[in-house]
Amino acid sequence: MNLGGRTVVVTGAAGGIGRALALRCAEEGARVAVTDISAESLARVGEELGGEHLAVTADVTDEEALAGLLSQVESALGPVDVFFANAGVAIGEDPVDTPDAVWDLAFSVNVRAHILAARRLLPGWLERGEGYFVTTASAAGLLTQIGSAPYAVTKHAAVAFAEWLSVTYGDRGIRVSCLCPMGVRTGMLQGEELSHRVVKAAGAVLEPQGVADAVIDAVDAERFLILPHPEVLTFFQRKAMDYDRWLAGMRRLQARQS
Repeated sequence: MNLGGRTVVVTGAAGGIGRALALRCAEEGARVAVTDISAESLARVGEELGGEHLAVTADVTDEEALAGLLSQVESALGPVDVFFANAGVAIGEDPVDTPDAVWDLAFSVNVRAHILAARRLLPGWLERGEGYFVTTASAAGLLTQIGSAPYAVTKHAAVAFAEWLSVTYGDRGIRVSCLCPMGVRTGMLQGEELSHRVVKAAGAVLEPQGVADAVIDAVDAERFLILPHPEVLTFFQRKAMDYDRWLAGMRRLQARQS
């Protein structure tokens, strides 16, 4: 899908991949609405985009707030054509030590927010015969995330939901893409926890702008799986070919970084 003249929404757009996506969509000629819970940072992105676009502070895990956001976008920019479900959190470590509240937040942001958005958008898209849902998942959703159980589990769920949308509605005009990068230079990768050390050691840490370029190319080609780190495909294939060997290799990687 060419984004020129389209109305797009980017969640988690106050920085990192979301900000880069918003700016690239604007370059492509889209009408861009950005949202985040960080009002101050989001306002700066809104200033970068310019007055013809829209910045709305909202919590996309809140169904009422999401409905209000989409209504505001439709009134200001027109019906939503493309939704970038980009908001995400990387929290929690071992499930024994991770409290329920952290698990709940991970599921709310990384999975349930996608479900809420699809619930609101699908009826209109199906009526019009087209729409595009772009999920920001992670290589952790295809492989796993050493160190962070909530991140690994919820990103697997995000990939699964994107797959389900494509299978169920792909023949009715709904396009779906799923972004699965490894390390990207964002605030999520600033710590020194085991999960961060493993990601930094696994491959190149990309700039958000490069990831956004890969997403735009994939949306233009209407390709489901977006892999800014091409080696992820090799890892994924090895996992499928010999699961036990892959698990053993991941245990060795964990041991080296612990």
